[in-house]
Amino acid sequence: MSTILSLVRSRYSVRHYKPDPLPEALLDQLLEAARWAPSAGNLQPWFFYVVTREEKKEALAQAALNQRFIAQAPVVIVVCAEPERSARVYGERGRQLYCYQDTAAAVQNILLTANALGLGTCWVGAFDEERVKECLGIPAGRIPVAIIPVGYPADDPARRPKRREIEEIVSYI
Repeated sequence: MSTILSLVRSRYSVRHYKPDPLPEALLDQLLEAARWAPSAGNLQPWFFYVVTREEKKEALAQAALNQRFIAQAPVVIVVCAEPERSARVYGERGRQLYCYQDTAAAVQNILLTANALGLGTCWVGAFDEERVKECLGIPAGRIPVAIIPVGYPADDPARRPKRREIEEIVSYI
């Protein structure tokens, strides 16, 4: 199996973190990976908030339907889309679709790079957008799309859920 496929298959959503701090060099690698995600027209319609302050992580956990594990992680990255950046070139389709596809690619790059570095993450999409914006002072024009807690996993990776069989999800035409 290829290295990248092994990395993809070994990634899982971590919901328990060790309290160990995250070295800045590792965090820089995550952000660099996000920066190099593909984007429509190379417009890069994203912005990243790196949250380390305890009270802000706590507020994010509350805004995310009280998912406590978010506040447990030493670092939380909030990934935002900038729809108007995509709309300038691609109009409504850029505003409604491309900016979110592009942002999702950046999120996936963060998740896979974290896994490669021995870190755990979880892609959190269940949150109150307005509360997240208020908590971080996110200006109009930026839409929070994902909250990603990052840290050293304290989970048992063997407990991760199974995947549907390939025959259930693919049709060759």
